[in-house]
Amino acid sequence: MTRSRLAPGAGIVTVPGAAPVLRTSGGEFLRIDTGGVTGEVLVRRLGGEEAPDEHPQSAELARLVEAFETGGHAVSAPPRAPLAGRTVHVLGDPLLAGPVARCAGAEGAEVQPITPDRVAELARAVPDHRAEGRVAVVWCLDSPVPEGLWDAADGLPDRRIAWLRCHREGSHSWTEPLAAAPGDVTSRHVRLRRLAATPAHRELAAYWAGHRTPDTGPHPTAASAALIAALLTADLIAWAEAEAEAEATGGGGGVGGTGRQSAGLPARRRLRRIDLRDLTFTEHPVLPVPDVAPLPAPAPAPAGTRSRSDTAGARP
Repeated sequence: MTRSRLAPGAGIVTVPGAAPVLRTSGGEFLRIDTGGVTGEVLVRRLGGEEAPDEHPQSAELARLVEAFETGGHAVSAPPRAPLAGRTVHVLGDPLLAGPVARCAGAEGAEVQPITPDRVAELARAVPDHRAEGRVAVVWCLDSPVPEGLWDAADGLPDRRIAWLRCHREGSHSWTEPLAAAPGDVTSRHVRLRRLAATPAHRELAAYWAGHRTPDTGPHPTAASAALIAALLTADLIAWAEAEAEAEATGGGGGVGGTGRQSAGLPARRRLRRIDLRDLTFTEHPVLPVPDVAPLPAPAPAPAGTRSRSDTAGARP
């Protein structure tokens, strides 16, 4: 029988002259009501220093261990990797795609290469309910995004395939919000929001369209590529946690899940700008752009009447 031990990140602090204290994986300190159990016995039991048959477990010790397990502070098996059971397709420039593939794989994902044509096929395919919330595509560019390159991939969230991307403009790399469901922020939405937010919208549009001098870098170094890969992997983990939470609560999808909340912006509404010169980054909130309804067609003029322009041009 597997005995529970302290969960990763949790620990028991033995304060001299005082009762032991639990330091949770989140960094909180909680007093432990040990009852008749000594701190030494509790530490030996949850720290794995005691053999299963060394001493019979008292009822009070069993109660304490159960409380630790209920609170998630003790586990009987190693926790599952955060991206286990998820397939992550990675494509783009190797100096960025390689680190992303390694980071996602280290967190438990099944990483597979993919081509742009295959991405377009996924975006057009009939939705596969077995794969909903379990497949992601990450596209990394060491350049501005050529016009139209990501248009097809913007349809991935409609198939419940997570869509994550990054690109570079001069000395800045941008990681765009992860889009996982219809109504999330796509690359098109990011472009429209950025154009609307700058007085130099004509110049920015021309830059994106390729009306610029040849690229002079700087290209990502090993350090900056590792930073970008780590940030993208964090977004994938947030997506996977939200999907798992929604499945556990019967939501059937990650649209309602929030996952573990950080102090920053949510992954699905967060645009990051990474400065490759000093490895700093800023976060910017971004919302989807709603579709605009077409203008109504002009109503036909009643019979026997003239429009204003006709009247103005008529002679008495």
